[in-house]
Amino acid sequence: MVQAYILIQTEVGKASTVAEVIGAISGVLQAEDVTGPYDVIVRAQADTVDELGRLVVAKVQKVEGITRTLTCPVVHI
Repeated sequence: MVQAYILIQTEVGKASTVAEVIGAISGVLQAEDVTGPYDVIVRAQADTVDELGRLVVAKVQKVEGITRTLTCPVVHI
């Protein structure tokens, strides 16, 4: 199992809607709108890194109102 945080910047006024839509996507564990340089932070999981990439590109980035994403895989050192 691979998990990652996805940091999202949105269009002005869209953070709440983006978080709500993304929260309903399969593989998303949590989606919260936040303050700071990013507007939404998502925790997601998938069976493989490739599946995680497909989740981000095919589902998360397609949500209307997103301007930029940064995916940060969780590592266990």
